[in-house]
Amino acid sequence: MVLESLSLEGKVAIVTGGGTGLGKAMCHAMARAGADIVVAARRVEPIEGTASEVRAMGRRAIAIPTDVTNSRQVNAMVEKAISEFGKVDILINNAGGGDQRKPIWDITDEEWRRGIDTNLTGTFYCCRAVSRHMVERKSGRVINIASGYGLRGDRDVFMYAAAKAGVILLTKSLALTWARDGIRVNCIVPGFFATAPMDIPEVRQYIESRGRFIPVGRVGEPREMGPLAVYLASDAADYVTGQIFIADGGGLAGGYATTGYAPVIPLDK
Repeated sequence: MVLESLSLEGKVAIVTGGGTGLGKAMCHAMARAGADIVVAARRVEPIEGTASEVRAMGRRAIAIPTDVTNSRQVNAMVEKAISEFGKVDILINNAGGGDQRKPIWDITDEEWRRGIDTNLTGTFYCCRAVSRHMVERKSGRVINIASGYGLRGDRDVFMYAAAKAGVILLTKSLALTWARDGIRVNCIVPGFFATAPMDIPEVRQYIESRGRFIPVGRVGEPREMGPLAVYLASDAADYVTGQIFIADGGGLAGGYATTGYAPVIPLDK
């Protein structure tokens, strides 16, 4: 009974930013749980690769090149997904990035808009595009991917932090708006995950060094995001909405740098 409630058999999921990293891992997890997948992102080659891997698992999959900051492309992507599969049950808004550090006086209007659009407006566009379809069907799951920067500030991090905080509040507002329509909206806040190729020595050294600052002693692996996403997309989470799920190895539990886990740095006399 418990395992049956976690099944996504017969469901259709859109995953933005699904060509690489956490998005790709969530596509794989959704497919293993039984869902058919629509992989969306700007670059064709990565999303085609993910779609091919999903099909190799025995599920249906299509790749749709989409810039989520362009509302026309987002609308066309959702329309094509419905045309191909007949419905959309799950939307995972994973596309984003660009946590640029820069003094505020050097940030141009264009850079501000690009940072907000990439990490917040795109999520809004995707939610808006599926909204009427899900409301009419009285069913749906939306999973927005935010960041720890949406819960705390940092020096010279402006667009990314502001946008990810917006994603968290957008999640809550949508959850309350759609609660009586059978639609559940939740948010995942990932910590530091090893998404770069570990076969490069410099990358491996950097990632391993970051693990010293995390209470569990290591960075996350992309595959660890999949089960959480599957849970939130499944019937097992039918009574869960408007919530934030933090997957960061305990990092935010103790603040910016958790006491007792930061490396000891001797002070000069």
